[in-house]
Amino acid sequence: MFSVFPLLRETLDGICASSPHEACLGKMEFKREVHTFAAAYSNADIKEVIRFSDHIVFNSFSQWNRFKEMVKESCRQISCGIRVNPEHSEGAVSIYDPCAFGSRLGVLQRDFNIEDLCGISGLHFHTLCEHGADALMRTVKTFENSFGEYLKTLLWVNFGGGHHITKEGYDIDLLCSIVNSVKKKYGVEVYLEPGEAVVLNAGVLVASVLDIVHNDMDIAILDTSAAAHMPDVLEVPYRPFVAGSGQPGEKLHTYRLGGHSCLAGDIIGKYSFDRPLKIGDKLVFTDMAHYSMVKTNTFNGLKLPSIFLYEPEKDKLELIREFGYEDYKMRLS
Repeated sequence: MFSVFPLLRETLDGICASSPHEACLGKMEFKREVHTFAAAYSNADIKEVIRFSDHIVFNSFSQWNRFKEMVKESCRQISCGIRVNPEHSEGAVSIYDPCAFGSRLGVLQRDFNIEDLCGISGLHFHTLCEHGADALMRTVKTFENSFGEYLKTLLWVNFGGGHHITKEGYDIDLLCSIVNSVKKKYGVEVYLEPGEAVVLNAGVLVASVLDIVHNDMDIAILDTSAAAHMPDVLEVPYRPFVAGSGQPGEKLHTYRLGGHSCLAGDIIGKYSFDRPLKIGDKLVFTDMAHYSMVKTNTFNGLKLPSIFLYEPEKDKLELIREFGYEDYKMRLS
């Protein structure tokens, strides 16, 4: 959502990208450092990534050896790195665990070849997803045991993302201690990817009740869709919070909330409310600027939610983008 980049530039030094399009958006709109990582690049991808990136991280030595000459021949100063797999899992949900068994992400210690480090400036790892500094401390310890010896000849290390820095109770002092310790011990710069911290609890999705039906339970059908507008609900799965709601049975009136697509499983979950829901009621889903906004789709031709900015100090609502028929039509032909 590049309309908020001017605000983010007040805090962040740059952006991390995972594709040529993200790298281009970062360079053109954020206008700071661009660090790019992808599980693999094609010839076409790497040409675009080189145009827009300040750092490029490769997922394997095979990819590095394939494209290093193209990077060297570029007229731009690009610092290259290798992603490593510390083989240390902190994530409880396997789909978000880069170190799960059989992971495609990062070079294992047993496959690490120091002879291929010529031209490499840094190492990158990522193990966290909504974790505290204690999880980072455990990861860094494992990382050092496997890869610390290589850092002494390099310029930087990237601690990846998944840091809950802005969550209440996060141990910022411990984070600073870890960063400073690694910088002092190895003489490297330390990078963090705090995207999760930036958008934590940001963004709401406002939905309306279209109908209420009964089939073994009360079911409220909304003008939104888990499949189209919050696919992580089905993929992970997880249960988003609805303002003013409770767990099933906690409050007097319990409903299953469902989307308006044709998918039988387009179900958001069960929620309870103090009063009965009625057609036209608004439900507010929280923490929707995380993965939800970037994963929306036009399944069934459902209209994408309009995007607004809200300034609470001024009680000002500004329409940023509204989607229509052409956005749906032009995707596939």
